[in-house]
Amino acid sequence: MVDNPVGTDAVFHALAHGARRDMLRRLAAGELTVGELAAPLKMSLAAASKHVQVLERAGLVRRTVTDRRHVCRLQPAPLADTSTWPTFYERQWTARLDALQAYFEGNDR
Repeated sequence: MVDNPVGTDAVFHALAHGARRDMLRRLAAGELTVGELAAPLKMSLAAASKHVQVLERAGLVRRTVTDRRHVCRLQPAPLADTSTWPTFYERQWTARLDALQAYFEGNDR
């Protein structure tokens, strides 16, 4: 399973908000400033910065600051690390559903 539950919690918390998911999707295409992340979401720079902070705490985004320019880039590793969590449960549910299907198929006779 996932080795770092605290990191996993932070990633799932970060992914829980639509604005942050949108930011990550757009960052997958390349670096963007906080202003560029805020613009299509029609939110203030302060609100966008708070969302970026959540993404930074989860390790999903790295922000560099040059003068007044805050540039963000995607850090995809935490997403890959977290993907083991649903995979673990998918195996559990698949096994249970297979057993349920076998039970019903056996009782159809």
